[in-house]
Amino acid sequence: MVADSPDGPAFDASEGVDFAVRGRPEPDNPRPGPRQPPKSHPPPLPETLPVLVPASGPFGIATGGQEEPTPSVRRLAAAARAYAAAKDSANTARAYAADWKLFCRWCRRQGFNSEAPDPQVVGLYLAALAAGDGVDPCAVSTIERKLSAIGAAYRAEGQRLDRQDRHIANVMAGIRRSHGRPPRQKEAVLGEDLLAMVATLANDLRGWRDRAILLLGFAGGLRRSEIVGLDCGPGQSEDGAGWLEILPGGALLTIRGKTGWRTVEVARGSSARTCPVAALETWLALGRVAHGPIFRRLGAPNGAVAAERLSDKHVARLVLRTALAAGVRGDLPEGERRLAFAGHSLRAGLATAADVEEALVQRQLGHASAEMTRRYKRRRERFRVNLTKAAGL
Repeated sequence: MVADSPDGPAFDASEGVDFAVRGRPEPDNPRPGPRQPPKSHPPPLPETLPVLVPASGPFGIATGGQEEPTPSVRRLAAAARAYAAAKDSANTARAYAADWKLFCRWCRRQGFNSEAPDPQVVGLYLAALAAGDGVDPCAVSTIERKLSAIGAAYRAEGQRLDRQDRHIANVMAGIRRSHGRPPRQKEAVLGEDLLAMVATLANDLRGWRDRAILLLGFAGGLRRSEIVGLDCGPGQSEDGAGWLEILPGGALLTIRGKTGWRTVEVARGSSARTCPVAALETWLALGRVAHGPIFRRLGAPNGAVAAERLSDKHVARLVLRTALAAGVRGDLPEGERRLAFAGHSLRAGLATAADVEEALVQRQLGHASAEMTRRYKRRRERFRVNLTKAAGL
């Protein structure tokens, strides 16, 4: 911890949080000493992992002139680095890397050193994010994610950021109290809405691909990353998030989601026009997709099917575009309609429209609790249980 400046703390909260101005020259010192430039990103894991290797014996480490690690130890070190890199999803890793880069850039502008975890510096950064002082203002949930990213970056360097320190904990509590808002939920796409959305698609290669995405995402209650992460079979790609098997009665999906692996059953629909499995079979046949990623990019306008997996952002854009074209929630102002629909609208639509036992919906969505499933029921029957009358009023 760097000591407070002689001029005193730059911030004094009622909870006893003192933010010292550190890492910058005093006002009467126009020529500050040289500063070590902060790192723009966490360093990669070392080529050897000494903590995994005994200091003596047949598995010696390659440091200080000691015995070189054996080929077996080198393979284990490489495997350990690969497992460490795979601890987060690709989306989380990208977001954390961007958050860390922004934090280092802010520290550089303010004259702070980002190399060592300092709760006072992090607390000031959180305040800047909430107030939009020198950076774009962020929602509370975004600030919390950025804080997690900073902590993860320091852990990757073998350092620890104390998030319970008063300079972080008290500031975050104040941000939640001052800027916290109820979560903005995406509008649920119901069955009749989905049919209208599908009707806006053309009967060409791109249309059948997008039709399969909408119908399968709705019937399976899938996240957008789970939709585009599907492969034709197990072990067919390194970035796959699951695979499917088409059976006479429907499609069986094995998916690696946020809460682990789960099996999703998507039965055949009542007609070929509304059946997600039929739409999927048509896309696979027309696109000649038999191995690897199921949903792929296309050349414009309906060129060859690429080998690359479709981005999950395409699902969000597809839902928004077709919902607007179909006039879903036309009662809302245009600006609100454009904010109302995204990939989660399909998932929420199944939870809202499916008139079955709540436990079945919970299992399909992969929720750990029934309470989470109830949050997805956008237009559920309210006041079905009248506690006011039950209490005698």
